[in-house]
Amino acid sequence: MPCDLVTVPARQGLEAVDILRRGGAPAVGPVLHDGSCDTLGFLVPPGTAAGWDMPGSACTETSGRGLRIPVEPAGDQAVPGSGWLLPPGSTDVVPVTDPEMLREALGEAARMIEAADSI
Repeated sequence: MPCDLVTVPARQGLEAVDILRRGGAPAVGPVLHDGSCDTLGFLVPPGTAAGWDMPGSACTETSGRGLRIPVEPAGDQAVPGSGWLLPPGSTDVVPVTDPEMLREALGEAARMIEAADSI
């Protein structure tokens, strides 16, 4: 499945997943975590990387660079050192996360974390 990948610190990413899931309809696509669980990666539509400018995150273009996230990760097709927090094909997971909804959720998550850390 061609896609881009938005990576964020794990704490902010987990908050964003919760925010997106509270919206009622499935709003979050597959989510990867790195081997050390320091970051989460949200699958977003191809082309998102060209206009992504959210501070504290990065968006990597994956299509056309040899990396394709498989619909059902298995064996040598899985991303090395990573695992699925929300795997593709889950009944409540959409194919990719809408970039605008993700941007809003990440912003809200950052504000929540900042407020919690200032107490």
